[in-house]
Amino acid sequence: MRAVGKPGAQVVVVGNRLDVGTVAVVRPRLHGAVDSGDGDLIVDLSGLEMIDATGLGVLVGTHRRALETGRRLVLRGVPVRVMRVLAVTRLNRVLIVEVAMAAVA
Repeated sequence: MRAVGKPGAQVVVVGNRLDVGTVAVVRPRLHGAVDSGDGDLIVDLSGLEMIDATGLGVLVGTHRRALETGRRLVLRGVPVRVMRVLAVTRLNRVLIVEVAMAAVA
């Protein structure tokens, strides 16, 4: 996972797993990014291959923390498999998912 600075927004790239084995590292980094920046916090999930309930909880918790600080959490590059999980859990109605322009056209 790495953070990339952009004017008015932060981008955090998550690795290939967001699960019980990785949340101890990912959660503090996401929360730290929320606390230390301004504008949107963009979480790039394009490399994500595995997410479980614990990982979903981290995203929801980070979303809430962002709202408390007047920021937005935006998911970018969500793989189809992960999008299905968000749809089944109805988190796609709570979390902001960036839609790629190529997919819209």
